[in-house]
Amino acid sequence: MSVSLKEIEEQVRRLPAEDRAKLIEILLESLHSPDSDIEAEWTREIEERVAAFDRGEDPSYAAEDVFAEARRLSR
Repeated sequence: MSVSLKEIEEQVRRLPAEDRAKLIEILLESLHSPDSDIEAEWTREIEERVAAFDRGEDPSYAAEDVFAEARRLSR
C-alpha cells in the first residue's frame, strides 16, 4: 500500500510542533551524508589540535579578551 505525499503532509501537520521539528532534523540529515574521507580528515585535524593544546603548543585566549578585541576592531 503506497502512501501519497499529500497524505504524509496531512499526517505531519497533525503532529505536535516538537515532533515536526524532530522530523525536519531527520529529513535534513538524510539529505546530507558526509563524505567519509572528509570526516576522517576533520577527525584527525581535531585530534591534532587538541593534542597540541594539551601539550601547551597552541595559545589560548579568554573569551572575554577575544570579544573585547572584536568589539575594538569593529569600531
